Amino acid sequence: MPYRLSHLSRLSRLSRPRAVAVCALPVVALLATAVFAPLPFSMAQPGMTADVLGENKGDPVITISGTKVRGTSGQLRMTTIEATGPDAHVDLGDVLDGWFRTDRAVMPRDSVYPKGDGVEEIEEYNAEEMRKSQDAATEAALSHLGEKPDDIRVTLKLADVGGPSAGLLFSLGIVDKLDGDGSGGDLTGGRVIAGTGTIDADGKVGAVGGVALKTKAARRDGATVFLVPRAECADAKTELPKGLRLIPVTTLKGAVNSLVALEKGQGSVPGC
Repeated sequence: MPYRLSHLSRLSRLSRPRAVAVCALPVVALLATAVFAPLPFSMAQPGMTADVLGENKGDPVITISGTKVRGTSGQLRMTTIEATGPDAHVDLGDVLDGWFRTDRAVMPRDSVYPKGDGVEEIEEYNAEEMRKSQDAATEAALSHLGEKPDDIRVTLKLADVGGPSAGLLFSLGIVDKLDGDGSGGDLTGGRVIAGTGTIDADGKVGAVGGVALKTKAARRDGATVFLVPRAECADAKTELPKGLRLIPVTTLKGAVNSLVALEKGQGSVPGC
């Protein structure tokens, strides 16, 4: 406190303009520090999409053996977001820039990456989550079709993508390759359909986050329909790209039924 009073008494002897100038110096320094200091946020933007019915970097995303596989038309595109790395420097300027842009989002770093883990550990975690998602997607799809996993082998391969959010689209891709719409047609109806959502072995669809950015990635890559976990309808409708129809889902069965109804033009198709 004496040190602080010493500065105040010194300022009291200055003329008003000089006093203001001297006071401004620590304020400017504080603002400069705030602008350039690292903040606990990640910047995210629409990422790549991949057609699970096709190839990714030269390899089929879904390979099935042990049973007859049907040809498909249309696309089922899983969607991603791209976020700054866990060790990236994000400052106030970045946050303010992202806050006012529709093609970027500011997200708490802990909501993007596990807290306290290094880059290598996070990469391993995301890879493991992807493997678990693939296993659950395969089990959910084969169970939906009444097939036994012991008789059919499914291999899923998607380069440079981690996390569990492609689960729903993996399952739909397997269903389309094996059964289509159940009556000889394609599950997609020839459309470019995109979406996101985790899935468990029982076929339950879970929320993933970042859906507003994923809808932009989907529309950019030609999708006209977007499957979204029902709990994230409100987020998905935020600045929804023109020409993109939202279909909320809670289960694999519900997603299949909605796509069949859309493809055949029969029955009701839910909306957000």
